[in-house]
Amino acid sequence: MTSHTWNLFWGSSFVRTPLRNGVGRYVQQLQRVTFKFCKTHGGSQGMREFIEKDLVHFAKVNPGVVVYLKPRRHRSPCLKAEYLNGEEEYISAHNLSSSDIKKWVEYLRMRSGNPVERLRKYQHTDHPSIQGPWTPWTHRDLEINIAEYPSEKLSAAHVTEKTATEQMIELFEKQKIASGSNTSE
Repeated sequence: MTSHTWNLFWGSSFVRTPLRNGVGRYVQQLQRVTFKFCKTHGGSQGMREFIEKDLVHFAKVNPGVVVYLKPRRHRSPCLKAEYLNGEEEYISAHNLSSSDIKKWVEYLRMRSGNPVERLRKYQHTDHPSIQGPWTPWTHRDLEINIAEYPSEKLSAAHVTEKTATEQMIELFEKQKIASGSNTSE
């Protein structure tokens, strides 16, 4: 499949977070999960086991998620997840075991609700720099790549030139001394 066909079918986007989630505090994006199952059909056996054994624990651990149970006669079981951004996701649970359903519920809980898309880049900013992305090794000496550690030279304290503030303070002190000697004459 070519990238053009992929983009038409799936679409592509940049990395994004829902509503800057996690900047102040984390808000879980899963709002509701609905378990649809049949009380008698064999394809719902795993769903019924999950409901009997693990659902109460899931509800206690995730108090912000509303859990609905919807029994339906002679219908295949499925999970329906609803997210804060209005997106919904359906997962068929036909003939899945209780542990498989537990994994799918965990997957739905950790999702942001944004559609699955191909990422154009692994980083994105609204205000790009013309210099490119910064890394901790951008302005480092290449000698550190081939050095043998521990190294006395590379372990020594880094001596820098005087900062502009230090130079201004020094000039101010010199002027103060010079003006003090002029007034004493």
